[in-house]
Amino acid sequence: SLSLSRQPSEGVGCIEREREREREMEVSVSGNALKTFARSINCLAKIGNELAIQASPSQLAFYTLNSSRSAYQSISFKPDFFDIYTVIGSQVQFSILLKAVCAVLRTPNSSIDHLRVHLLDSDAAKVKWTLECLSGMRKTYWINCNVDPDIQHLSLDKGRFPSNFVVRPRDLNRLLSNFQSSLHEITIIATEPSSLPSDAASEIGGKAVELRSYIDPTNDSGSSLHTQLWIDPVEEFLQYAHTGNPVDVTFGVKELKAFLSFCEACEVDIHLLFEKAGEPILMTPKFGLDDDGSTSNFDAKLVLATMLTSQLHDGNPTAPPASDGTSHGQPNHDTGPEARLERARVHSSAHPSEHTKIWSDLSASAAKTGSGAGGGSGSRQAQQETNTDVNEQRELGKFSA
Repeated sequence: SLSLSRQPSEGVGCIEREREREREMEVSVSGNALKTFARSINCLAKIGNELAIQASPSQLAFYTLNSSRSAYQSISFKPDFFDIYTVIGSQVQFSILLKAVCAVLRTPNSSIDHLRVHLLDSDAAKVKWTLECLSGMRKTYWINCNVDPDIQHLSLDKGRFPSNFVVRPRDLNRLLSNFQSSLHEITIIATEPSSLPSDAASEIGGKAVELRSYIDPTNDSGSSLHTQLWIDPVEEFLQYAHTGNPVDVTFGVKELKAFLSFCEACEVDIHLLFEKAGEPILMTPKFGLDDDGSTSNFDAKLVLATMLTSQLHDGNPTAPPASDGTSHGQPNHDTGPEARLERARVHSSAHPSEHTKIWSDLSASAAKTGSGAGGGSGSRQAQQETNTDVNEQRELGKFSA
């Protein structure tokens, strides 16, 4: 789980004096900003159930945390993001249910002129949401709120992460489309391109990043599709940095896809920063390679907990097996490491890979498939696929158990 810090508590006297002051919040948003606002709410709703709102004269911030405390997201807006931004008092904070806010935003954005959110005072039990529609209709919603929320903060310095890459959302979506839609966790393995030995480079084309599906070894639900992608960061990523020994992080796919959809809809790149297994992975929008986010009127952050166990030495294959089992037209039954490397060299020279290499394997337990110990290659089928066009759509073949 993630280690979070609560908002510092104030003395009883300070709280009483603060409550004596009038505190109020009113914001209004329209146009493209309204679309970004609605996308933010939808993204947050895919992470947690409760939305904590903290408004100050300098920004409006949204926070949510999932029930297992493994995913934390925050989205902040500067005052110039809104048409009207008024905060009376040093700070206004409350929390509401995200499903209630999603119900308000079911009205299509194209039919809304503007949205207004109004908290009348700091002790109000409800917050007012008003939709002014282009048709002249006004929709008003009163949502119950908690005016004394337990807001938790997670601060991470980007400089602590030695490994990171920037990728276009549509490119990462294309890479993820090679995995099963039911996949729960995915592993990212980062290496130095120059550190790969020549033999390994011949097998995986010198690619420095690997995406690997994580299958729970304790799950005995039946067949599982194992997929591995070897990626050339020069071709697929806008920016890539990693030094030192290989590292890996395994985290949830659901939260990644939610944040990915948000970044793609906002037309910004996604920046992933990580350290090693067991340490959190940080995702943020990237507003241009030379932009630290200061020029944008909104910002976002998603932090995911990662598995404590590294997948680098778990016995899984680190390179795709040869697909044909032949060398120079003759059957090859040798399974030694030298023979595998030789077959990989032949395959690599015959089918040069410039961008991404894919390998998948559908496996199931013998008891469920009915195959004996001597089932051999008949119980599994592997496919190695090479693609030399970065814009070409990739499809996985059919596998039989």
